Amino acid sequence: MSFKAAIQAIRTALFYVVFIGQTAILAIVAGTIGLLFGTTPFAQALSRYWCRSNIAFLRVLTGVKTQVDGDENIPPGGCIIASKHQSDWDIFAIFPHAGRPSFIAKKELMNIPFFGWAARSLDCIEIDRKRGAQAIPEMIKQARASIDRGCRLIIYPEGTRRPALAPPDYRQGIVRLYTELNVPVVPVALNSGLFWGRNAKVIWPGTARARFLPPIEPGLSPDVFMQRLREAIETESNHLSLEAIDQGIGQPLDDRLKSRVAELRAGTNH
Repeated sequence: MSFKAAIQAIRTALFYVVFIGQTAILAIVAGTIGLLFGTTPFAQALSRYWCRSNIAFLRVLTGVKTQVDGDENIPPGGCIIASKHQSDWDIFAIFPHAGRPSFIAKKELMNIPFFGWAARSLDCIEIDRKRGAQAIPEMIKQARASIDRGCRLIIYPEGTRRPALAPPDYRQGIVRLYTELNVPVVPVALNSGLFWGRNAKVIWPGTARARFLPPIEPGLSPDVFMQRLREAIETESNHLSLEAIDQGIGQPLDDRLKSRVAELRAGTNH
């Protein structure tokens, strides 16, 4: 490990200590309040503090700055926000812009004591991925109730965090939500995986960016909708990533990233 990487690893470790420690304390507070009183404005305020403070800790301790734009594309009322997912940063970045958000989260997270109670108090929707397609009807039922409460659903169409510039792997859950709920879908592109990847031991400095894109209107056929969603998210996410790489990022490019960058540039030139 180079000296630069070693220093950044120490900065990352400090961030994780602060991040995990604060998250545990706030989960206990919010989880207890949620268990006793359900959804409250205080729980919403606490969650926004959690997001904004973690963004500040990332900037100070690891050098990761945050830039989010395009929130004027979020329509009033109920809608679905469908975001690329590369990092825990995505939660911090999107949550404060979503009004009253309702995340769709895997069941394993919702079963964690205190954390799961806190998540339920924040309108989170539980999905049991082990049940596959059988879990979709219950998810849609909960999602419709959230929309009726004035929430904006936040879903990661690929289901899990993906490496930066990895080939996309979209699931059908977003299509079912789109066709059943009949509300606009706002795509979100981002490049956060270049700085804080999944299970990363080192968080690299730079500016992580997210962009809310123009909404996709309801009423399209499933195939047309999925094509438009995928094209919007992937095109802009690749653009944000390549732009960051051109400007210089802290993370050294491994062989996978170098190969993928070359593929995208070759495609751009055709």
